[in-house]
Order: sequence, then structure tokens, then C-alpha cells
Amino acid sequence: MSKTLRPARARHAGILLASGLIFAAVPAVASASAVDLGTAAPFVVLGGSAVTNTGPSVLDGDLGVAPGTSLVGFAFPAVVNGATHDDDAVAGIAQNDLATAYGVAAGQPVPAGNDLTGQNLGGLTLLPGAYGFSSSAQLTGNLTLNALGNPNAQFVVEIGSSLTTASASSVTLINGASPCNVYWQVGSSATLGTTTAFEGNVLADTSISVNNGVTVQGRLLAMGGAVTLINDTIDGSMCGTSTTPPPGSTPPGSTPTPVSTPPATGSTPPTTGSTPPTTGSTAPTTGSKAPTGAGGQPPEASHSTVPTRKGSAKLGRTKPPTSLMRCSLGFTATVRGREIKRVVFTLDGRRLADRSGSRFSVHVPPAFAGSGLVRARVTFKDATPAKMLTMRYRACAAAVVQPLPAPSTFTG
Repeated sequence: MSKTLRPARARHAGILLASGLIFAAVPAVASASAVDLGTAAPFVVLGGSAVTNTGPSVLDGDLGVAPGTSLVGFAFPAVVNGATHDDDAVAGIAQNDLATAYGVAAGQPVPAGNDLTGQNLGGLTLLPGAYGFSSSAQLTGNLTLNALGNPNAQFVVEIGSSLTTASASSVTLINGASPCNVYWQVGSSATLGTTTAFEGNVLADTSISVNNGVTVQGRLLAMGGAVTLINDTIDGSMCGTSTTPPPGSTPPGSTPTPVSTPPATGSTPPTTGSTPPTTGSTAPTTGSKAPTGAGGQPPEASHSTVPTRKGSAKLGRTKPPTSLMRCSLGFTATVRGREIKRVVFTLDGRRLADRSGSRFSVHVPPAFAGSGLVRARVTFKDATPAKMLTMRYRACAAAVVQPLPAPSTFTG
């Protein structure tokens, strides 16, 4: 009997040993530490020597420069949905905090397997952690950042010299990844190519140059040099950016006046020193699957609930019934979808309309030479990241305005 069991036990032990070796061979995901921007957090664009803009760029967050004083090109048609700080105390302190954050990002340990020196970021999928380039970094095509279901997952990319993206490149966030938790530490200068769709916070030692038609979900922060924009959209609203206080709130630096409501007659006054409610998020519904972090461990506790992102948007057009009318009258461009809060329409870099309401449409006049490019920047009522939709149409030839096929779509 015992002789029969011994081989079975030996086989069982061998299986357990082999399984242990297999799991030991799987490397744990190396986590990255959060980078605290401090008072630089409200800025979507912060320059050292200057910030220069050309065209109808839109900044959803604060704009600033320090110790330089040059802010050029931010009058109409450019839009700054936040405060502007031109070499004032706020911008100066923000630059100090930016320098501290830059050092924290640059000092993150990069595991040997995460050294990407010599590789193009295009086509890669990166998990949470710190990654490094000893010299320059290039993005051509699409880079995917996968948070593995953890909304607090941190991504830090440490670049020894420059960061460059090719035209029409993009960064895609999946499985709960947030642009607020993506940091690009750039040793010299960053250049984002035309129509790049970028995600994250760029912390550059020197300068940042953004070419025409770029969208950035995050921030552009330069310490020593200038930030240059050309008809771009920089959106940090999902990260709660802006030092502009909401109506009725206390301005920064002032002491709020306590307002107390007298208790009702006969009621018992509240006890001084009572225990405040426990900070934390609501417990998940029974049966839901909690996200896991590095090594299968629970992620760092979040102090807020996961934001709702149900927004969607599609850009289309309606046209007059006849070819002659299409050529002479143009057409109507319309954005339809869910949770839409605001749509800003531009045509070939010129602002057409800013719509807030239930109908998001604009009349597009006919083009008579070359082609036209309609852009619609959509922001949502919930936490769905803002998106830029585009639609190109051909100019009137014989007597027709013919939009190109496949209008831009986005589903959050």
C-alpha cells in the first residue's frame, strides 16, 4: 500500500515544485511612486522664459510663466479656461514645486527590464511602473498604457534628453489608466508632432514645442525655457486643474470666515472635538471584482470614488438636397452623443461656434479651393476625457461639396 502511494506523492511534490518555479519565473510588476506636482498642479501650461501661442488654442486649466514675463497670443480666438499668472508669486512657487516634482520623477528606480533605450514607443504596451531612456525617446504610431484595472496606477517615463512624437502619433489609456498619473520627465526638450493625441504630464527641463492640431490630456510644464503652441488643445480638467475659485468659495491665501447656524431652541449643541467621519470610498457592491496592483496585491486605497465616464460623441453633417445648394450654401456639422456639455467648432483653424446646450451644430460655409477641415472639441458632463473630432471635406469643384467618408467617432 505504502509502495503504491510513494510514487503518487512524489509526482504531487514534483508538480508543486514545478508550479512554484513557474510562478517564481514570472516577474512582478514594478510599481512607480506618485509624483506630487504641488502648486504646479493647476497649470496645464507653465513656461520658464515664455509661453507663445498661434491660432485658436484651448487651455482647460491655468496658464503661467516664471521667471520670464512673455505670454503671447492668448487673446481671441485662443481660450484659457482658467487663471493666468504672468511672473507673479503663484507662478514662481509653482516653478519651485515643478523642480521638486521633476527630481522625484527623475529619481525613480527603473528595473533592468524597463530600460527602453533605443526602442520606439510606437506599438508598445506598458504596464504600471517606471521606464527609462538613457538618451532620447521617439514615439511613432500608438503607445498603449494598461493600468490593469487600477485607477491609481502610476506611469513614469524618464528620458535622458529629448522626447519627440511623429505626426498623428497617439497615446492610448486602457483599463482605468488616467492621464493624471502619467509623467514624462524630459531631460531637455519635448516636441509633439502635428495632430498628435498625447496623454500625461510633460515635465521638461528646458522647453516644449507643440505643433499644429495637437491634443493633450494632461499638462505641459517647462522649467527653463519656453512652451510654444499652434492651434492646440491642452485639457487638464479631468485632473481638477485651476486656481480660479468657484463662485462663493474662498480665494487662495485668504482665511475663510466660519459660518455657523444657530441650533434650534431646545436642541443639544454638537460636542466639541467629535470624531470626523472616516475618509474613504464607498465599499464595492457585493460580487464586484476589486482591482489588483503589483504582484496581485490590492492597489493603494483611493480617497474618492471612481469617476463616471459614459460620454460618447460622433461628428456628422447634414447637407442641402441639391448639388447646387451644397456648393452655394455649405452644410451643417453636428455632434451627437451622450453626456455632452460643450462643443467648440473650428474650420481650418478659425473658430466657428461655441455650443452649450442640447443641440451641438454649426453651419459650415462652402470651400472653393483645396479642402476644408472641421474640428469639434467635445467636453462632457461626467469624467469622460475631452475629445477632438475632425472631418475633412473637399472644396466645391463643378458644384458639389463632398465630405470624405468615415467621420470621426469616439465612444467613452
